[in-house]
Formats: sequence, structure tokens, C-alpha cells
Amino acid sequence: MPLLLLFAFTSGLITIFAPCIWPLLPLILSTSITGGHRKPLGVVLGIVVSFAILTLSISYIVKIFPFDPNSLRLFAVFVIGFLGLTLLIPALAQKVEGFVSRISGKFASRFASQNSNGFLGGLAIGLTLGIVWTPCAGPILATIATLAATTSVNLGIILVTFAYVSGIAIPLFIFALSGKYLLTKTRAFSKYTGRIQQIFGVIMIITAVLIFTNYDKIIQAKLLNAVPSYEKILTKFESNQNVQNELRNLKGNHSANSNESGELLNENYPAPEIEGISNWINSDPQRIQDLKGKVVLVDFWTYTCINCIRTLPHIVEWNDKYKDKGLVIIGVHTPEFEFEKNTSNVEKAVKQFGITYPVAQDNDYKTWNNFNNLYWPAKYLIDAKGNVRYTHFGEGDYDKTEEAIQTLLKEAGRDVKEDISQMSDDTPRTRTSPETYLGSSRMQYYFPNGSTSNGEGNFILANNIPISTFSLGNRWNIMNEYSSAVKNAELKYNFSAKNVYLVMRSKDGKPKKVKVYVDGKAVTSNAGKDVVNGEATVTDDRLYNLVNLKDVENRELLLKFESGVELFAFTFG
Repeated sequence: MPLLLLFAFTSGLITIFAPCIWPLLPLILSTSITGGHRKPLGVVLGIVVSFAILTLSISYIVKIFPFDPNSLRLFAVFVIGFLGLTLLIPALAQKVEGFVSRISGKFASRFASQNSNGFLGGLAIGLTLGIVWTPCAGPILATIATLAATTSVNLGIILVTFAYVSGIAIPLFIFALSGKYLLTKTRAFSKYTGRIQQIFGVIMIITAVLIFTNYDKIIQAKLLNAVPSYEKILTKFESNQNVQNELRNLKGNHSANSNESGELLNENYPAPEIEGISNWINSDPQRIQDLKGKVVLVDFWTYTCINCIRTLPHIVEWNDKYKDKGLVIIGVHTPEFEFEKNTSNVEKAVKQFGITYPVAQDNDYKTWNNFNNLYWPAKYLIDAKGNVRYTHFGEGDYDKTEEAIQTLLKEAGRDVKEDISQMSDDTPRTRTSPETYLGSSRMQYYFPNGSTSNGEGNFILANNIPISTFSLGNRWNIMNEYSSAVKNAELKYNFSAKNVYLVMRSKDGKPKKVKVYVDGKAVTSNAGKDVVNGEATVTDDRLYNLVNLKDVENRELLLKFESGVELFAFTFG
């Protein structure tokens, strides 16, 4: 942890050199030149506090008080524009100051010292600026964003966030303080203070318009295209093996076999109940307490998850082999996306994958939460007495899972003589690009900012993007759960994988075309099973296989979308 904290602090420290922070610098300077000598401290402290709190807690806040996080951004844009007007029009500034003085008059004695040095005013402005600022995301910030988005915040992630924002604060404060001194204390500038304030007022208004229209992201992309290696240099030190190991520890990732003791049956606790099911497929409602005497395998899955899909042939085979020996398999379908709650979509997937065992639609996550589950796929094997005796998260280890099934069946007095299956294990053995979400709420690999805000706007494809990142081009509408192609929409992804999958649907239900290119050429022999003549046709709401290479390779994918295609997530194999 100490090593990770040091790198997080250093990462924040050098953020001052990244293009993603440059649009923030004139705002800091603009808001710091007026007021008392402690206003720059208030501005910078407000920025880092606001950024840290929102990064760590926005997912929790939205769950408790459902609202569109984009409303915070729009509020901040309004405040920035209004502050710009007060700098541009001195008479307006005087009226605002008079109004604030009347409202806060009864608190004057309590806050007199803070008001006189400008700290509180600076803090309020900084809290607002922190809402609209998104730093360039390296591996450390990407990990912070991922854990926060999945509401997996712990003490470790809080400490890393604190180290990161502390590193950011130091150069920002030096910049703000130096700028204030230069513009207000030096003879060359001090006599033009009024005019300088008006110039900065114009800058703030222009910045507010750019943020509102998302054009600030286009400017950042153009800056990075002009110096394509610049961003890689800034984040290169974060990618060393020691930092990557620390980040994996921070995430608390379970390996495919989480049995640390080495024993096959790695658990022993009363099984939670299956509850809150909105619909049952292939059977009447099932309850764990009614299935005592049988061995039960509970499999958490969702039909667009490629990791889940690769496990299904094994589970279907186990059902065929052991259902008459006392094994009951229950597939708990817990949706990752809103359209996966649709019963007809799930029924279609159940038929497609040859599933005949009971499937429970856990649309409200009641059973998921009962099991304290965190993963797709996840298997919980329950003995005849109703106790969870074996768990497995992710793909692979199918032989061990089947051995655990046989062990519990024999323990229950069943006669089991079947051989362990020799079905091939298609779990990827080489590191591939990570699952990549395209909705703003969980977006983390967008280049250069990690994520982008909600709303419709124009984007420019970045050149020479880092491995496992993507860039958007032309007109898109960004939503919490997905990104929607509007006009001439393009997406570029620098991936490392053998197989590329993308969850998509058509906005109006009509077939939509997606052109697929790899390394600048339309896919032919490398086309996925859903691509014909270099094009995929989006019809159903599902996972589409776009590219199949011979081995794991580093390639550049370019997709060109017909208007109305909605994109949810990339997965790789």
C-alpha cells in the first residue's frame, strides 16, 4: 500500500502537465485574482474535495436519491458562466456582493475572518469547479473510478484517492497563488486589474459554453492528437508491474478458484434464500429450503456476459448428467443492463443456449444481495442439508466444480460413477483488454479523460490511443448506461484480444448497420460470426461477436454506426 500511495501522489502531482487539466487553469486564475489572500487556497481545496467526494460517492448518492448526475454538471456550468458575468460587468458584481452581504449579515461575526481573506468564497467556487473537471485517467484513477462506480469503496481506495488529490492540489495551489501575485502585485499588471478581470470574465463564459456543449473534450482530443506521445509519457510510470500488482490487490479480485485453503469444499455456511424473483422460466418458483435432500447449484449469470456464455455449455452438460442423481441447477439471471430485465429477451437466450433447468429473473437484485454476490458468473454449490459448501467466481476450473458436485452427491448417498467431463475449457489464458462500459456511469477507458459527461455532442477521434482505450468520433448521445450513435458516429478501440464482442441494440427496433474495420481494413477472414461482408446488423438486444483473430493480438478496431445504434459494453476473449 505505501508504494501505491506514493505513485498515486506522484500521479496527481504531474497531472498539472496533462491536457485534461489545462481548461481548468484559466478558471482557477480567473476566480483567484479577486478577493483576499487565502482565496486561492479555498479554490484549490474546493476543487480537490469536490472531485474526491463525487468520485467516491456519486454511485451511492444516485442510489439513495435517484437523479441524473448530469444536473450537477449543468448547475456548475451555470455558476461558472454567472461568475464570468460578474467579472465582466462590475455593476453586477456589486449587486451580487450586496445581496450576499444582506443574506449573511447575521452570520458576519462568526465568519468575519474567513470572509475577509476570501477563503469561504474561494471554497464555494472550487466546489463548483470540481464538479465539471475530469482529469486524464491513468491506471490509478481508472481503478478508483471502477471501484467507486461499483460501490466497492473501502479504506484503501479512500487513502489512494486522498493521496491522488493531494498531489493534484500542490501544483494547482502554486499556480493559483503565483498567478494572483503576478496579476495583482506586480506594477506591470496591477494598474490594469479591472481590465484583466473582464478578460477573465470572458474566458469563464466561453469555458462554460464549451463545457455545456462538450466542445472542451474536442479541444482536449485535438491537443493530444497534436502531441500523441505526450499522454503516454505522463501515465507510463503508473503502468509498471509493481503498481499493477498493488492495484489488483486494491480491487480485491478473486481468482477463478478462490479456495485459499487448497481444500475442494471451500465453504460451509447456511445458504441464503432465493427471493424477490420477478419471473421463473422452465419451472415453478423454487426455494432453497424446499430443496433440502438435494444438491443445488446456484449460477448467477446474465445473457450478454461473454464470461457467462462460455460457462453455459458446462452447466448444461452437468444438468443432463446429474439431474436424475439429485442435482438441481438454478440459473439466477441478474441483469447488468435495463433491457436484460425483459422476459422475452431472457427466454430467447435460454432457448438459444439450450438451458432446460429453472431460471429465475432476479431483476431487483434481491437474491444477488442475499448471497452478497459481486460477480458474473458466480457459482454457489449447496449440499443436501442446505449449506453452501463450494463457491467459484468467473470462468474455468470446470473439473474442480464437477468434482465438488460429485462429492456432495455421494455425501448425500447418491450413486455417482460418471467420469469428469473432458469438454474443452475456453477460458482465455492470456491477459486481454478489460470489459469496457460505454455508459457514463461506469465509463473508465475513454481517451483521454477516462469518461465523458452525459448529453449529445460532437467528438473527434484521437490518434495513437493507448492500449485498451477507446475514442469517439462525430455525433454521439452519451447516457448513463449506454452511448447512442447519432450522426456519422465512429468508435476506435486499441484492443488486445483474440475475440471482440460488443453489447448493442437498435433504438427503434429496426435493423441497423455497423461497419467493422481492423487496422484500417474491412474485416474479412477475421470477421466475427455476427459480421457479414464487413458489416454487422443490429436487430436483437444482445452480445455481438465482431472480430475473431487466430490468437491474442494488439489491433486497432474502427466501427462506423448507422444512427440509432445503442452501445453498452465491450468484452474480450
